[in-house]
Amino acid sequence: MESARSVLEDLNYRDVYGAVRIMIDFCSEYAILCAEITTESKHMAERIPVRNPNEISKLRKAGEVSARILMELMPIIRPGITTKEIDDYAAELFRREKCGNAFLGYSGYPGQLCISVNEEVVHGIGGRRVIQDGDIVSLDVGAIVDGWYGDNAMTVPVGNVSEDARRLLAVTEEALFRGIAEAKQGNSLMEVCGAIEDFVKPYGFGIVRDFVGHGVGRHLHEEPQIPNYRPRYPLPRLKRGMILAIEPMITLGSYRVKVLEDDWTTITTDGSWSAHFEHTVAVGPHGGEILTERPRIALPEQLGISL
Repeated sequence: MESARSVLEDLNYRDVYGAVRIMIDFCSEYAILCAEITTESKHMAERIPVRNPNEISKLRKAGEVSARILMELMPIIRPGITTKEIDDYAAELFRREKCGNAFLGYSGYPGQLCISVNEEVVHGIGGRRVIQDGDIVSLDVGAIVDGWYGDNAMTVPVGNVSEDARRLLAVTEEALFRGIAEAKQGNSLMEVCGAIEDFVKPYGFGIVRDFVGHGVGRHLHEEPQIPNYRPRYPLPRLKRGMILAIEPMITLGSYRVKVLEDDWTTITTDGSWSAHFEHTVAVGPHGGEILTERPRIALPEQLGISL
């Protein structure tokens, strides 16, 4: 009897000791992982340019031109026009503004802007496609002014658009502004991504993952990458003066996409429709300062719906 009790006590002691060792090892590995994540986040932040007020002023000029071209395209988006005619008119607007085109020739891109219709998510090229009543048309414009870049996008409803499509537009535009509100100094970039995801998810829409927002400044694409969802990797803490192109791309169905044979046009794999809204913003003390300022076009009351 005494011998059995001794064995049991020894067994319990060894079990507890082993469990404690496992916990110590786990906590040590977790602490190392946290340190690595913090270090990687700091390194990411160091790669993101921080612009001074003079540079932000120049970026604002580029943003204003980009937004102006985008808004001047909106009235011609009507049934019967081809995407090539939209592209041609954009070329005229760039000539009128006497600015550079951020997209034309970028990695061989052949268009003046990106024109993506219905199931096309991004990077649609102007061509023979005819816009129909009830379509939604995403327009993405980038301009270069004195070597600085502005980038912005919006999705335009054409005629009698379904309630589902109108809700998609309203949710996507509002998600953009939820993200912009979190683009403030001291926040993690994760809070920008999370604000977009948290707003979109309850509506059951897909959040495109293969394409994300980005930094912008002296180049069209700079650090950081800006997912429209919380990724499983560390993101940097934001500093005042960082420049972000925030651009939710949201679908009525699956988030999965594929690129067509032209190597540019990207569509949803399930054929569901997609919306895209974008602003270039400067990280500020109380939220993002929009550098591509333009009127909102997809408020629920503008579209005759409620969210």
